[in-house]
Amino acid sequence: MRAFRLAAPTGFDALTPTELAIPKPGHRQVLVKLAAASLNHRDLSIALGRYRLPSKEQVIPLSDGAGTVVETGPGVTRVKTGDRVAGCFFQRWAGGEPREDNQAYALGGSLDGMLADYAVLEEDGVVPTPACLTDIEAATLPCAALTAWHALVAHGRLKAGETVLIQGTGGVSVFALQLARLMGATTIVTSSSDAKIAEATALGATHTINYAKEPAWEKAARAVSGGRGVDQVIEVGGAGTFAKSLEALRTGGHVSLIGFLAGAATVDPGLIMARRANVQGISVGSTEMFLAMNRAIAAGGLKPVVNKVFPFADAPAAYRYLQSAAHFGKVVIAFS
Repeated sequence: MRAFRLAAPTGFDALTPTELAIPKPGHRQVLVKLAAASLNHRDLSIALGRYRLPSKEQVIPLSDGAGTVVETGPGVTRVKTGDRVAGCFFQRWAGGEPREDNQAYALGGSLDGMLADYAVLEEDGVVPTPACLTDIEAATLPCAALTAWHALVAHGRLKAGETVLIQGTGGVSVFALQLARLMGATTIVTSSSDAKIAEATALGATHTINYAKEPAWEKAARAVSGGRGVDQVIEVGGAGTFAKSLEALRTGGHVSLIGFLAGAATVDPGLIMARRANVQGISVGSTEMFLAMNRAIAAGGLKPVVNKVFPFADAPAAYRYLQSAAHFGKVVIAFS
């Protein structure tokens, strides 16, 4: 089978095409013939040697992919040969509270990932693909979409009519916009790009703020909410934007801390107390969450935003394109 390995965490040129034997599934495992995989910011960090956690040597990269079950190992009952499935980022987090060892079972890092024609996955580490989605669309769900769902629903308990402030227009943020709209929420999207703001508006954003033109975006967000403050913040900036997110928040609101993109800052914990803020670090989600999200996607007919599709042989070019930040939505690699 075709595969790419990361020869060393030294850059995208270290992505090395190779031929490997098709693996065999073991007890309660399945063999999936992959049709597509998608990229996340984590994949760039791993390839560039900047990720916060160590990765397997010579790892097959990428955590997100979708395809068809072609073989099942002993003891498998949840899926069968011929089922269309997507893989779960954490292969052994079936549900409940996060496991201490989740990162030891993370695809494309501690475990080989999805940039190969076939992957062996845990029986509890796959979910059925929504029938309304193609494999290319389904390949975008495991990390970005589930992170957004975890933030909005599992943590934030989103209700129709609430207001969600969404930072940026990356993969998680675009899914957060789509899912919040699906659930009847008012959305505020921030970006420094007028072109991306126009795309967010076309996708259904209720309000937008260009933070390059309006640096006090937290005040603008409060004004949009009638001075009350927003119910939820999808916080992808990290330490550099966290204080502003708290300023935008209503008393008792939720902040989902997802990214670390905006540098370092000192945060006064008194502001968390003043807002009675519910702050939660979000790291993707469980198989149980994935199944719930897929039910919502199927019921609402949500279609992921796929920005650009690259052929398998051009995987390094897909990495470079994602790094350019020219995308709105997801970058996908198709295997045929």
